[in-house]
Amino acid sequence: MTDELTIVLAQLDPIVGDVEGNIEKLRAARGAAPEADLIVSAELVVSGYPPEDLVLKPFFLDKVQAGVETLAAETADGG
Repeated sequence: MTDELTIVLAQLDPIVGDVEGNIEKLRAARGAAPEADLIVSAELVVSGYPPEDLVLKPFFLDKVQAGVETLAAETADGG
C-alpha cells in the first residue's frame, strides 16, 4: 500500500456524437499518464457536450452505454 494518490485531470475536446473517437481520447489520456492512479475528465465526455436531442434516440444511448462498458472492462485491472 502506498501513501500517495496521483490524480490526472484530462482536459479533452470531445465531439458530440463521436462515441468511439471520444473514448479513444480517454484511452490516449490514460496512455499519456501511466503514473496516474485516477484520471478525471469532464462530464459527458463519452457522448460529447451538449448531446441535445441525441439523448432521445435509443441507438445513441445504446452506443454510449456500450462504449462506457468497454472502457470499464479495459480499466478493470486498476492500472
